[in-house]
Amino acid sequence: MSIGTVLVIVLCNMSSFRASKVLVTLFGIELGASQFAIGTMIAMYALLPALLAMYAGKLSDRVGVRVPMLAGSLGLAAGLLLPWLAPGLPALYASAALIGASNMFYNVSVQNLVGSLGGPEERTRNFSNYALAMAIGSFLGPLAAGFAIDTIGHAASYLYAAALPLVPAVIMASVRKVGRGPRIKTEDEQARLSTSLLALPALRRTLIASAVAVTAQDLFQFYMPIYGHSVGLSASAIGVVLAMAGIAAFVVRIGLPEFVKRFGPDAVFNGSLLVSAVAFTVFPLFTGAFALAAIALVLGLGMGCAQPVTLTMIFSRAPEGRSGEALGMRVTINQLTHIAVPVVFGTIGSMFGVAPVFVSNALFLAGGAMLNRARKTH
Repeated sequence: MSIGTVLVIVLCNMSSFRASKVLVTLFGIELGASQFAIGTMIAMYALLPALLAMYAGKLSDRVGVRVPMLAGSLGLAAGLLLPWLAPGLPALYASAALIGASNMFYNVSVQNLVGSLGGPEERTRNFSNYALAMAIGSFLGPLAAGFAIDTIGHAASYLYAAALPLVPAVIMASVRKVGRGPRIKTEDEQARLSTSLLALPALRRTLIASAVAVTAQDLFQFYMPIYGHSVGLSASAIGVVLAMAGIAAFVVRIGLPEFVKRFGPDAVFNGSLLVSAVAFTVFPLFTGAFALAAIALVLGLGMGCAQPVTLTMIFSRAPEGRSGEALGMRVTINQLTHIAVPVVFGTIGSMFGVAPVFVSNALFLAGGAMLNRARKTH
């Protein structure tokens, strides 16, 4: 399978996944759910992935990536159909859980596939292209969801979103050979297979850094619709603001391979956290759609670097034969963050308002950058 075909798969599934985050938040508000209830819904996206991601990674190492990617795409479509079939809060909870689990099985495998295409010299570019497809999906998904809600309503929007994952399902069902096959490992590599991944300092630092970045991205995806609704923005305007971050991520990822080559992955990652921290600090100071869209662009420039850089580092620093497991561990740690962030920050928002949510996350990002820099220098 070519990298181009993989990117089509990524684009379709990412667009539907990001659309679902906007749909569940705004549909929940429409149905009268509280901020805490919506935060719990968003946390459902991460509940099963937190428990199963390590297994999914080992599965992709052992049996290959085709079956998990096919099953994940079909599950994603099924999860998106639930709120259309049974509009109501119970369906939103079930939909979030199924979408989260299905996307996790697909996502760990597709990342393992991208890392295996070509040699080490092509890996950064492949992951950058993968991240570009993710950025386009992050732009198209929320944008389409916002306009669809205003045009055809919440439930019908879920139905249209469910059609997108069927494209990757058809592609995966029609191919037989995906990625490279397993190879015989050396004695040294076999010995490393029994070593805990967290015992490897460089990999452990990268996994922690990835969780810090995911926290910021999750908070923006979760709290921006709530904040936008509270200041009177329409669903379309909220979709545009969310899409701006996707546009910026796309732009910055075009030059990402050169940035990494010139400054190194750790420096690029630390800079992305600091830029994002500044954006989060000023976000609650504005209420207009144009101003918020401009800040979202800055945030997208910062966070757009984080994911492909950490993916490249994790794949490169994992022992041979355990890249899927390492990526699964990344998902496990990130999903624990996915569970905690919406609930914790939803509670903070309900009790203290919007500003403390954004400011506390800005401090968290800045602290993560300083911690990562300190670990690198010791």
